[in-house]
Amino acid sequence: MKTKCAAVVLAAGQGKRMNSSVPKQYLCIKDKPVLYYSLKVFQESFIDEIVLVTAESDIEYCKKEIVEKYGFHKVSHITAGGRERYHSVFSGIEAAGECSYIFIHDGARPFVTEEILERAYASVSEYDACVIGMPSKDTVKLADKNGFASTTPKRDFVWTVQTPQVFSASLIKEAYGILIRDEKRLLAEGMNITDDAMVVETFTDTKVKLVKGSYENIKITTPEDLKIAEAFLDKAGK
Repeated sequence: MKTKCAAVVLAAGQGKRMNSSVPKQYLCIKDKPVLYYSLKVFQESFIDEIVLVTAESDIEYCKKEIVEKYGFHKVSHITAGGRERYHSVFSGIEAAGECSYIFIHDGARPFVTEEILERAYASVSEYDACVIGMPSKDTVKLADKNGFASTTPKRDFVWTVQTPQVFSASLIKEAYGILIRDEKRLLAEGMNITDDAMVVETFTDTKVKLVKGSYENIKITTPEDLKIAEAFLDKAGK
């Protein structure tokens, strides 16, 4: 029997690269908003509670046009995000009820699956921290400050990180608590927070396990991504 799991779904971004006045998570793929698809997977999975994080001005819209319209009754809270992604994550994990594990997911990734969630659960149960990703299919170059290739990491060890990123609730709350408490100093020192795993890696001694997701678990970022997403749905007969 699974212990209680919560999902924090982030939908507070503006999506500037989409060249649209509508935030990317509300753009439609086959007549349903991008955000619908990931929420549907969490709704139909073993996840017990969903916290949706959005812009404060969009809370009522999300309540009526997404949560109520599509019957996502596992959404327990719709809370306002913050200036940066990590502020939004902190808001989401603070709103989550008592649980053992928290799944943090970008609402702009519509192709998370039940199988991915199951693999993440099995991993976080063992290691306390894991992130979904895939081995890189491309050779990766590290550049120097002048834009010249300086290092070529061995491709066998290079992964492209996705979401969900999953942690024991106590661990992720501890790590984010330290980040928010020391935010001003860390920013002054030039720290740039890029994902949740980095927060855990920086402020705790816990190693983060990499877990295979799917090459289709893409993030909708540009207009071309919407076309790719439609092709994935066509292939799946949806």
